[in-house]
Parts: sequence; structure tokens; C-alpha cells
Amino acid sequence: MTIPNDLSAFWMPFTDNRGFKAEPRLLARAKDMSYWTPDGREVLDGTAGLWCVNAGHARPKIVEAIRAQAEVMDFAPTFQLAHPLPFQLATRLAAILPEGLDHVFFTNSGSESVDSALKIALAYQRAIGQGSRTRLIGRARAYHGVNFGGVSVGGIVGNRRHYLTLPGVDHLPHTYNHAEQAFTRGQPAWGGHLADALEDLVNLHGAETIAAVIVEPMAGSTGVLPPPVGYLERLREITRRHGILLIFDEVITGFGRLGAPFAAQAFGVTPDLITAAKGLTNGAVPMGAVGVANFVHDAVVDNAPAGIELFHGYTYSGHPLAAAAGIATLDTYAEEGLFERGAEIAPYWADAVHGLQDLPHVIDIRSCGFVAAIEFAPRDGAVGARGKAVFHGCFDAGLLVRATADTIALSPPLIATRTHVDRIVDVIRNVAKGVA
Repeated sequence: MTIPNDLSAFWMPFTDNRGFKAEPRLLARAKDMSYWTPDGREVLDGTAGLWCVNAGHARPKIVEAIRAQAEVMDFAPTFQLAHPLPFQLATRLAAILPEGLDHVFFTNSGSESVDSALKIALAYQRAIGQGSRTRLIGRARAYHGVNFGGVSVGGIVGNRRHYLTLPGVDHLPHTYNHAEQAFTRGQPAWGGHLADALEDLVNLHGAETIAAVIVEPMAGSTGVLPPPVGYLERLREITRRHGILLIFDEVITGFGRLGAPFAAQAFGVTPDLITAAKGLTNGAVPMGAVGVANFVHDAVVDNAPAGIELFHGYTYSGHPLAAAAGIATLDTYAEEGLFERGAEIAPYWADAVHGLQDLPHVIDIRSCGFVAAIEFAPRDGAVGARGKAVFHGCFDAGLLVRATADTIALSPPLIATRTHVDRIVDVIRNVAKGVA
């Protein structure tokens, strides 16, 4: 691969463009558990790309499905027309969604899935004669993508400060408390009561004004925050009692990351809508989806006048190449037992990453399923500097991790072995000591 001479034209997303272009780190190819740089150096993928390559890179069945479909039909519209593949993929996806979520609306990304789910929630409330329910409830520290709806219900400060947000949005408090939850494996015992804050918002605004609550069952981008024991169950009970829809944003947690098809099944709590993307196509072609409960779908469709029932959609909804990749991805997960694989390796994973507690400046380690976060104390007056140093040090030592401020997130492909886990931990240990 030829390294580009001019890096100026590409305005990179969520990137310190000036810093990156002064010291670029490039990837040239990928296979199974690894990337390679343009000069041929291997970099073990400790983050499944960007939480998405759950089955590993360049898997043959997925690659061949995309190639074959491109030769047959590269594009077909799904506005008032269709082609077979999205119907097939929707049926396959509904089969692994929680019981009762038998309808699928396709998008192109997690951000679009979130905005679509919010629109569907509003459409549902209007369809059942509850048009006054327009308020949306998110949560502090939440990441729900970068479209205006997702940013509005999201709770990451840096994503919200620079843009307009939707009116009529409120937020639950986040669930993290360092003093009570530090170095937790799985769900922390403390914090289930924080779901009762939803009752406070109902009392404040009135249930008749609230359409939906959206949460990540396990918050990922904010630094891996598993839900406290009882928290999701309590949210489910409150929302159901007040006629509020519950949306789980499973863009990160879907497709085996927590040892089940979705976190809803791993935690035993079924929402009314589930947003998905990333692992849906193993990251090979952009695609997202919203899993919709039958009663929500039926209310919107059956109560609409003749014609279009939901005035929403995208040019590339159910794109042929994406649908082909999705079907092949689900085949790969099933044939290789990768959802079960995530559950099997999780205990070894937790033991390995929590073995890093003795590293300098480590103030917390959180693990859940095949995910973990290692949080470092920030340097004085330089929040994020230590995290960036660990991120760069790991890359240079042959390991890709994800850095958010001073927290390192890890989510390896589900094909990882114990040898890969050991290698990930060894590199982090050596790098962190050097950074200290």
C-alpha cells in the first residue's frame, strides 16, 4: 500500500486532525485478528475495529457474499420497490432478537438507527392517540451517535456543547460511582436504585408527555459502564407502568459482545425497540437496523390511513451489498458459535484484565462479557494525555486499543483465543509501565 503524500484533504472524524497528520499511524490491510501497517508491521486488533468486527477481519463467507452480490445487482431502491435480500435478512435478524421484536427497519449506521427508533416511538404514541407524548429521556454519559436526535438524548458533554439539540429532552443520571463500583467484574451490586430517577422525571413532566426512554444496556463509548444489578429491570417496570416505550441502544452490545445475541437477552430484560449496527455486517458494509416490538409496528401500520404509514427512510435502507454482508455475517456467527464463544472466554478475559490492577496510575478496571475498560488517573492539568500515550504506545508495540480521555477500552473480535488475550494484557502492562 502506498502511503499518501498529502493528508490534508480528508477531514477525519472524531480526530485531533492536527496531531494525527503531524504523526500519522496508518493501517493497510487486515485479516482475522490483526491489522498490518503499510510497512508490514502486525497490529493485533484489541477493539474489533471500532466495536464492529466481531467475527474477525476479511472472513471468507462475508467477503464472497459482497463480491458475488456486486456482480449480480449493486443497488436497488426500497421506496415502493424492493429486492429479496432485506426481507431475508430481516427474517434472520428477527429470529435472534428478543421474543416479540419481529419487525426490522434498516438504516445505514448506529446514528441513523437511533434517530429512526426515536421517530418510531413518536409515531407509535401518535398512532395510539397519545400525541401529547413527545418528550424523550436519555441519560448522562450516554452515546447515541451523532445525528441531532442521538446527540440530544446523548449525554457526552463534548458532543452536545457545539450544536443545537432537540427541545423536550431530559436525562437520567448515569450509573457510575467510583467509590462503590471500582474494579467490578460484570454488573456492579450498587446502583440499581438510580433507575428510580425516572419516577422523578415522570413526576416532573407528567407521564402523558413522555414518549420514550433510551439507554445503552451497557454504556460503551463513555468507558464501559455495565448496568447495576436490578437497574434495567427497574427501568422496564417503570416505563411499562407509565406507557413509555423503552429503547435499548445495542449498537455496541449486539451480536455476541456480552455472550448472547443482544444485551437484552444477556441481562434478561426485553425493551420495545433495539437499535443495532456495527456487528450486523461485521463492519464490512455500513448498515444499521431497528428491531421493533410487534405491538409498536402494528399500531403504526394498522392505524395509518391508506398509503405510506411511516414517513421515514434512507436511500440505502436494505442496500443489496449490505444485506448480503449481513446474511453472511449471521451465517458466520452461527456456524462458528461465536456468540457462545464470547460467553466461554469471558471468565478468562476478566481474570486477565483485572490482573492489571497493580499498574501505575490505574484507578479502575471494569469488565462485562468480552469487553473491558482500564481507567488511568489523569495527569495534572492534562486530562487525556496519559490515555493518549497508552493508545499510541500500544499501537507502536503492535496492539490496537481504544482511548477515551484516560480510559482504554477493549473489545476484541469474538474469534480471539487465550493466547490473544495474554498478548493484549502483556502489551498493555509493558506500555503502561513505560508511560508511568
